[in-house]
Amino acid sequence: MENIYLDHAATSPMHPEVIATMTEVMAETFGNPSSIHSFGRQAAGQLERAREIIGKSLGVKYHEIIFNSGGTEGDNTVILETAFGRQQEGRHLITTQIEHPAVINTMKYLETKGFEVTYLPVDRKGNISLADFEAALRPNTILVSIMYGNNEIGNLMPIKEIGERLQEHPAYFHTDAVQAYGNQWIRPHELGVDFLSISAHKINGPKGVGFLFKSDQVKLQPLLRGGEQEEKRRAGTENLAGICGMAKAVELLTEDEREKRRKLYDQFTQKILLALDQAGIDYQVNGDLSNKLPHVLNLRFKGIVNDLLLMKLDLQGIAVSTGSACTAGTIDPSHVLEAMYGKNAPEIKESLRVSFGYGNTLEQVDYFTEQLVASIQELTK
Repeated sequence: MENIYLDHAATSPMHPEVIATMTEVMAETFGNPSSIHSFGRQAAGQLERAREIIGKSLGVKYHEIIFNSGGTEGDNTVILETAFGRQQEGRHLITTQIEHPAVINTMKYLETKGFEVTYLPVDRKGNISLADFEAALRPNTILVSIMYGNNEIGNLMPIKEIGERLQEHPAYFHTDAVQAYGNQWIRPHELGVDFLSISAHKINGPKGVGFLFKSDQVKLQPLLRGGEQEEKRRAGTENLAGICGMAKAVELLTEDEREKRRKLYDQFTQKILLALDQAGIDYQVNGDLSNKLPHVLNLRFKGIVNDLLLMKLDLQGIAVSTGSACTAGTIDPSHVLEAMYGKNAPEIKESLRVSFGYGNTLEQVDYFTEQLVASIQELTK
């Protein structure tokens, strides 16, 4: 039995070329990039080459890339340091009800410190209203933090439209683009985005490393203080092997490769939905199929408890999930589905997330749909 991994939104397998790059760096470039001798200069050169590769991928200045430990650190840095650094200008922030826990929980923390947060609602397709956003925006709003693409249902948020509405407003604009980077063509300056958070492990890179884009037009104090690494913007000796591995993963995600994957993911989705229709399975798509990341598909199977279905698929060697990996294993329901359908809605206990990525094939999707249909039919007997 072949094991099939369909949980790439949680994390992705490292590409062999990424592993090779990291192995070479660990074996041959052990110097500290901050050291001025030849070993340090060699490490610093590789660090800056990685920064150049990543900066080019977003069309930004290389200097605007800050290496860190990943999306959670990036989100926390922007939200906390903007709030505490600009609180004399205002104490109001805007986000959505369906953000990643790294944003939601940080916003909730700020509420305990006297800040006011507006959590924009979503409709039953998981989309926010620009009218709601405009109504929420105040003169004392200091930060807007809205994810680029949702990690549970895949919906794309109206980032460009929000950026346009903030052009004449002093609020900073941050987007958690962890799920979108690598799947979407992203140009922060064209979108009016001041900050953008990324994790390498979502794009076939290593875990525990990522970066924060920070526009030169805005000021931000570092979350971590100590040494003078990253031009005093993020203290701590850089994870050079991880950063070089991340840069290699970025290099591999050319526009041709992105387009190839998008087409393949569309085929995956079409095959799954067609198989469910042909089998007469009672299901619904959670999210907006016309406005989503191509690699995430969230499905509700009416009357089927998702935990039981997940376990049956796992016994067949198939890995899917019931939602965000950052909340898996807890008893808390999906806050994304709650925002869409309301608390205690049946969708919350009857939905699975399937997410595709590097290594998945049409043959694997055929096997998955076969096992999915068989498992549902068995559970409804």
